[in-house]
Amino acid sequence: MTAGAGGLAIPVVPLAFLAGACLGSFFNVLIHRLPREGESIIRPGSRCPACGRAIKPWENIPILSFLFLRGKCAGCGERISWRYPGVELLTAAGFALMAWGDGIGFPLLRDAVFFSLLVPIVFIDIDHRIIPDELSLGGLMAGLLLAFLPGGAWRQSLLGAAVGGGILYATAALYEKATGREGMGGGDVKLVAMIGAFLGWKGAVLTIFLGSLLGVAGGVWAMRKGQEGLKTAIPFGPYLCVAALVARHLGESVWGLLLRT
Repeated sequence: MTAGAGGLAIPVVPLAFLAGACLGSFFNVLIHRLPREGESIIRPGSRCPACGRAIKPWENIPILSFLFLRGKCAGCGERISWRYPGVELLTAAGFALMAWGDGIGFPLLRDAVFFSLLVPIVFIDIDHRIIPDELSLGGLMAGLLLAFLPGGAWRQSLLGAAVGGGILYATAALYEKATGREGMGGGDVKLVAMIGAFLGWKGAVLTIFLGSLLGVAGGVWAMRKGQEGLKTAIPFGPYLCVAALVARHLGESVWGLLLRT
C-alpha cells in the first residue's frame, strides 16, 4: 500500500499485478506477430492460430480465460499453448515484485519499461533466433531517455550502452575472425547495448559475464539433448535477459561476492 492524494491508500502491488497481466496479453501478440514481416501488431484483433476465429472479449481475459476455456479454443477445440497464460502470469508477477520493491516513482517506471522489453525478446529469440530492432534499438533509446529523469544517471547510461555493445561486438568479431563463422548475431550486440543503457557499464559487464555462464550451461545441455553436437544453434538472448535481471536486482551483491573471491 502507498498513500495517495487525500491520504487514500493505493494498493500498488495488486494494481501492478493486474497491469502486468494485461501487458502480458499484449506481449503474446508481439511475440507472435512482430517477427512476421508486414503483420500489424494492432489489426486484426486476436484470433485462434488454428482456425482463425476471432477471439471474443470474454475469451481474452488474461490468465482467467485460459482457465475458463480449459485450455482450448471455444470454436475449434484446439489446445491453447500454456505459453499464453505463462507469459501473462510471468509479466504480472514481475510487475508486482517491482512495485513491491520500488514503490511508486521513477525507478518503478524504468524497471517496468526494462522488464517489458526483456519478456518479448526472450520468447521471440527462442522461437525465431532473432531480436527485433524495434525492441533492442527502441529499448536503447528508451533507456537513454529515461536516464535523464530524476534519479537517473545519463552519463552511466551512455557509458553502459557503449561498453556493453562494444565488448560484445569485439568478442563476436574476434570469434568470427578466428573460426570463420558467426558466433553471435548483431541482435545480441544491440541487446547488450540496450541493457547497458538501463544498467550502466557495471550492469552491462555483469550481464555479459553471467549470461556467458548461463549460455555455456544451457549450450552443453542442448548439445547433449540434440543431434547436431557442436553445431547446435543456441539463442543467446534469453540468457542475457535473465542475467540482466540478476544484474539489476542483485548486482551489488554479486559484485561484492566476485571481488572478495
